[in-house]
Amino acid sequence: MSTNATSRAGKPALILLAVLALGIAAFLWVQRMERHNGALRLYGNVDIREVQLAFRQPGRLVEMSFDEGDAVAAGARMARLDAQPYQDALAAADASAQVAGAELAKLRRGLRPQEITQAREALRQAQALAVDTEREYQRHSRLLASGASSQRSVDTARTAWERAAAGLEAARAVLSQAAEGFRKEDIAAAEARLAAALAARAQAATALADTELLAPGNGTVMARVREPGSMLGSQSTVYSLSLDRPVYVRAYVGEPDLGRIVPGTAVRVRSDSSDKVYRGQVGFISPRAEFTPKTVETTDLRTDLVYRLRIVIDEADSDTALRQGMPVTIEVDAPAGTQPGGR
Repeated sequence: MSTNATSRAGKPALILLAVLALGIAAFLWVQRMERHNGALRLYGNVDIREVQLAFRQPGRLVEMSFDEGDAVAAGARMARLDAQPYQDALAAADASAQVAGAELAKLRRGLRPQEITQAREALRQAQALAVDTEREYQRHSRLLASGASSQRSVDTARTAWERAAAGLEAARAVLSQAAEGFRKEDIAAAEARLAAALAARAQAATALADTELLAPGNGTVMARVREPGSMLGSQSTVYSLSLDRPVYVRAYVGEPDLGRIVPGTAVRVRSDSSDKVYRGQVGFISPRAEFTPKTVETTDLRTDLVYRLRIVIDEADSDTALRQGMPVTIEVDAPAGTQPGGR
C-alpha cells in the first residue's frame, strides 16, 4: 500500500521535470535560431593608420610647419632641410652633364670644315713634296752613270723621296679620317658618359626634392618629434601622422558564424559616443584562428578561437568621430537562406 502511494506521488514530479527539460530545450533552440537567422553582431575597435614621416636625406632641419593636433592636407610641406648643399651638388651635376653633352655633340658632328680644308691642303703639300723629291732622285740616278753625281747623293735623294712618299700616305689618311668623322666606338663611349652624367644629375635633383617633407595624405599630427636646428640622419622620424582615410575596424568572428560573412559583405558600425550609423564592408578575413583578444568586450567569446577580420568604413561616412582604438559594435544582416551554424 505504501509502495503504490509513493509511486503515485513521484509521477507528478517526473512529469514536471520532463516539462521543465522540454521548456529549457525549446528556449535554447529558439535562442539558437534567433542567433543564426537574425543579425550577426560583432565587436571590435577602430584601427586608423599612422605614418612615421622622415627625410630620405640627412641634413640640418630648418623648418617645422605643424604642431601636434594640427590638421594636414595631402601634399602640404610639413618640414624642410637646409637645401644649400643639395643645390650645390645639383649645379655640379648640371655642369658635368653639359660637358658630356658637348663632347658627344662634337664627336657626332665630326671635324670643322676648316680642319678638313687644312687636312686637304696638307695633302697637296705632301703630294708636291713627293713629286719634287722623286724628280731629284731620278736626276741624281741619271748623273751617277756619267760620274756627275755620287752614290751618296743618290742614296740621300732616294731617302728623301721615300720619306715624302710616306708623308703623302699619312696626309691622305688624315684627310680620309677628317672626312669620315670619329669612330662609332668613340661616339658610343661618349653616349655612355652622357647617360651616366644625366643619371647623376637626376640623383642630385631627387636629393634636392627630398629636402622637403610632404604629407602623404589628409591627416592629423599625432607627434612632433624634432625641432628646427636639429641635425638629422636619413630615415629619422620627424612627425607621426594619423591618416583620415581610410578608416578600418578590426573585429573578430567565431567559427560557428564564419560562414555567414564573406569579403564584401555590407555591415553597419556603431560607437558608444554617438547615434550615427557608419556603413562599411568586410575587406579581409584571416585564414588563421586565434584566441579572442582581451579588448573585445564580450564575455562569451573571450576564451574561444576566433578569426580576425577587417572592415573598411565607407569614405562618405567616415569622420573624425571615429578615433583610434575606439570600441564599436558591428551588425551584419543574415543573408537569405543561411542555415543554422553558418554552414
